[in-house]
Amino acid sequence: MSQPWRRWQACPQAPPSHVARFPHLHPVTVQVLYSRGLTQPAEVAAFLDGTQGDSDPFALAGVEAAVERLRRALQAGERIAVYGDFDVDGVSATAVLVLTLRALGGSAQAYIPHRVEEGYGLNVQALDRLAAQGVSLVVTADCGARSIAEVAHARTQGLDIIITDHHSTAPDLPPAIALVDPKQPGDRYPFGELAGVGIAYRLAQALLRTLSTPRDCSPNGRLDEHDLLDLVALGTVADLVPLREENRTLVQQGIEQLNRLERPGIEALCRQAGIRPGRVDATAISYALGPRLNAAGRMDHAGIAYELLTAEFPVEAERLAARLEGLNRERQRLTAELIERARAVAERELEKGPLLFLVHPDYAVGVAGLVAGRLVEEFHRPVVVVERGRTFSRGSARSIVEFDITGALDACADLLVQHGGHAAAAGFTARTEHLEALAERLRALASEQLGLQPPAPVLPVDAEVPLHTLTWDVQRELARLEPFGYANPPPLFLSRGVRVRRQSPVGAERQHLRLVLYDGRITWDGIAFRRGEWADRLPDCVDIVYHLEVNEWRDEPRLQLNIQDLRPSGFDETLSRLWLTEDQPPSEDAPCAC
Repeated sequence: MSQPWRRWQACPQAPPSHVARFPHLHPVTVQVLYSRGLTQPAEVAAFLDGTQGDSDPFALAGVEAAVERLRRALQAGERIAVYGDFDVDGVSATAVLVLTLRALGGSAQAYIPHRVEEGYGLNVQALDRLAAQGVSLVVTADCGARSIAEVAHARTQGLDIIITDHHSTAPDLPPAIALVDPKQPGDRYPFGELAGVGIAYRLAQALLRTLSTPRDCSPNGRLDEHDLLDLVALGTVADLVPLREENRTLVQQGIEQLNRLERPGIEALCRQAGIRPGRVDATAISYALGPRLNAAGRMDHAGIAYELLTAEFPVEAERLAARLEGLNRERQRLTAELIERARAVAERELEKGPLLFLVHPDYAVGVAGLVAGRLVEEFHRPVVVVERGRTFSRGSARSIVEFDITGALDACADLLVQHGGHAAAAGFTARTEHLEALAERLRALASEQLGLQPPAPVLPVDAEVPLHTLTWDVQRELARLEPFGYANPPPLFLSRGVRVRRQSPVGAERQHLRLVLYDGRITWDGIAFRRGEWADRLPDCVDIVYHLEVNEWRDEPRLQLNIQDLRPSGFDETLSRLWLTEDQPPSEDAPCAC
């Protein structure tokens, strides 16, 4: 299925007087920064130099209380459990806290619940088991902010709970010893979008700056807070939090640490993924390392990923990395199979409203979020995919920017056993008997906010440029905007009146489109992923929206265009939309701006 028609939205053009304020930068770079609201010389310099945001960890509400309780636990030799989530963010946050507590001489263990058997977040059975093992203090990692009943139960079992989380809180807060979450009411921390591993790292910093490490525990000797930044980068990028301010700085520093390959597990994982030393970046995390780590929790148990990240010996790391590789391949196979099945159901569900609610016993909860995410891309509407169980059902939801899915689930709390997440992604558990009522209420909420048909997705164009102005010098300067990710995407350019010299489908299933383009002065290679159906349909002249990227072929780097969308040149929006949606190529006498 082709992607939905998208509206191109050009950002305002920077005035010549503004461009003149930055004579050391290429005008294209200045325009991209201007499009992203970076207009003052000081903030532009801080952004390009990676010096935005490095706040005092003690500015987070709850950190002082957490450090004090942990100090007493360490002095008394108490058993501490770090209770983490099963995604990359939770696993890396768990590793950060366990490694820090052990470095400080603590008796710390990890506990990560099974995605299918236990579900997300704290559960009373697990807390009871930890108490029976002699654990007296539990520190959560990337979960717990909404676990009011579970924390109350833990107190009856003699467990103290410290919560570190980054998810939105409910009106009532859990009765924990400390809650470290910048989204809690009244928190004055200057940046509220840290990932779960970012919160865990801030607590680790506070501990390491307050207490002394009694023994060697890192490859270079005593644990330094910077030794943990590789784990922070993994979780932050994989969790799709905004890569700006503190997150961007943490990821920049973390990627430098990742490329040192000091952890045997990360070195082995890079080898399995085919990532050469020194080539780890945010894209590699998003599309290679993150999916492999996530495959553990989706297909088996996330403890495998945790063991890999904390592995001390290369042989053990190689074994675990190979296991993750196999799980990831199985995850890819199952995801592709379920996407095909769910897509057919979704097409029949479109008439029920702007939100798709799909339920089936075979929608495995481990990949339900991936299936929902792909359907959001294809249909541009909120999607809920639910694995129906006999008594309880678990669902994953993904949404569009115009609809806060976690807020919608909050409005359905009486129909849910448990839920949580972000505006764009959430998960929940519900009694199976309540699924129909849940679907009806979510559809009603979506119809109220979106109308019967969701708005077309928007492609925010950073700059309109002639193709020949994009050179290696420009690319190298734009690379200073990295790491790219959510809220800091690769720059998006628009070029009009580009001639199509060659067009051909590529890929195992001919699903992608390879183009050779010419702007009258220079020839470019272009690739349009999942656009193979356009092959041999394009007119001679098109307008294109694309990212500029470097493609390496046989160790030779070349600039190429990663085409996000295109239209017949000279067509207005209405005609272009008809051409795309009705599967009709433009007529031979269509206007052309070439």
